[in-house]
Amino acid sequence: MKSIRLDKFLADSQLGTRSEVKQLLKKGLVSVNGEIIRKPEFKIDPAADRVCFDGKEISSQQEVYYMLNKPAGVVSATRDNHERTVLDLLPSQYQRPDLFPVGRLDKDTTGLLLITNDGALSHRLLAPRRHVDKTYFVRVNGRITEDTVTAFRQGLDIGDDKITLPADLKLLDEDQALVTIREGRFHQIKRMFHAVGCEVIGLKRLSMGSLTLDENLPEGSCRELTAEEIALLRQN
Repeated sequence: MKSIRLDKFLADSQLGTRSEVKQLLKKGLVSVNGEIIRKPEFKIDPAADRVCFDGKEISSQQEVYYMLNKPAGVVSATRDNHERTVLDLLPSQYQRPDLFPVGRLDKDTTGLLLITNDGALSHRLLAPRRHVDKTYFVRVNGRITEDTVTAFRQGLDIGDDKITLPADLKLLDEDQALVTIREGRFHQIKRMFHAVGCEVIGLKRLSMGSLTLDENLPEGSCRELTAEEIALLRQN
């Protein structure tokens, strides 16, 4: 494999931006083949050299995929100085420094979250032009009607430059529904329901693309994706 700069390798492994990984290097947290390296321009061969961050090996070869049933109260981030993150929920055997959540769920939102080190897959799932479906169970203060279904299907003005893309809304009860969106705007579902006079009080993601939350997976727990789930995700 072609040699690359150490700071690029670390950034590509989701340890942070190029400027952030330079700070990690300055602190002496990165070693190559057992030697502490502080120079970001240091060249490595990812296929041959053993790179460690804080004592844990970083591998550019093995891609891993975990399904997490996210509970409320944790943030979708790799690091946070004040809050518990979704990565903190992973058992020790899954822990590795190049993992990151694919997209974000609000702190109070629960349900399906994919955690991986596959940057290319993450980009495909999150790219706006690909319009990957994401389905949520929603509970609201207010009343969901057939007019709400129509409004979601037509697109809503939530204060952005453009109205939302058409969304599918399936009524379960007057205050509960399944909603499928094809975008990932900030607080999108909450803002869409606010636009029709409802307040979201419960939000759980059930699926993203071909990946569906395992109903047998307890909240706060995770498991590896099956080979079939990985193959289907790569087709999204």
